[in-house]
Amino acid sequence: MASVDLSETPHVRKGSGWIWRLRQTVPPLVAIGILWLIAMVVIAAFADHIRPYNITAMDLTSRLSMPGSAKHWLGTDELGRDVLSRLIQSIRISLVIAFGATLLSAVFGTFLGFAAARFRGFVEHLVLMLADFQAALPFLIMSLAVLAFFGSSMLLLVCLMGFYGWERYARIARGLAVAAGAQGYAAAVVQLGATPTRVYLRHILPNVASTLIVSMTLTFPEIILMESGLSFLGLGVQPPETSLGNMVGFGREYLTRAPWIMLAPASVIMLTTLSISLVGDWLRDKLDPTVT
Repeated sequence: MASVDLSETPHVRKGSGWIWRLRQTVPPLVAIGILWLIAMVVIAAFADHIRPYNITAMDLTSRLSMPGSAKHWLGTDELGRDVLSRLIQSIRISLVIAFGATLLSAVFGTFLGFAAARFRGFVEHLVLMLADFQAALPFLIMSLAVLAFFGSSMLLLVCLMGFYGWERYARIARGLAVAAGAQGYAAAVVQLGATPTRVYLRHILPNVASTLIVSMTLTFPEIILMESGLSFLGLGVQPPETSLGNMVGFGREYLTRAPWIMLAPASVIMLTTLSISLVGDWLRDKLDPTVT
């Protein structure tokens, strides 16, 4: 009886085809970045179940323990708190702030951009003037002034970070909406009786959504770094809560004696921002019709 080569059967070729196409479509570094981001989202979602200890639980007999022990995989800080538990909670807090602020910035900027494209004239000049003012204003200095005056809270921090980068979305949304209106399909829908709100939300927005999503992937790591900088300066997330920047800020005083306190969150910040940048660049190339 002749032997059958299973590698040549249609079933096997079909099963391995999608893997081959995936490997050809997604570069290895981008795939690693996607896996890292998925891991961060999973950790943030199930932080309460993953943390081995409470973030405020102290064990003064084990303070500044080195990583690698059975009780504390990433060591402990100056108060004997488990670094791994605090790192897991910090990932959740930093991602919540970054995601909420990015979504708020995108919605606010896109709304103003569509308003400028819809009404033109005075409204358009006003939106562009505000965008120029926002781009020229050092956002970190403004954030320091607002947080120093009003105090720091999670809601205020998310809203403040939400004003970062809105001018980019406004310019992009305005330009794409004007271009879409010039193509004729928007005018045709208006002739059929559609309201301006329906035209922008049901017809123009889906056509420009890919560009806006790519812009969000580029703004997301910047907001993570901005929040980390504010927390590092002591004006971000306040104790007993913790964030990645907060951990880096407290760990800098023990850099020579216990570098793992600072290196663990700093590594997560670096890898997360790098992964988002890689995925964002890849999405930009995939979704841009002008790139072959």
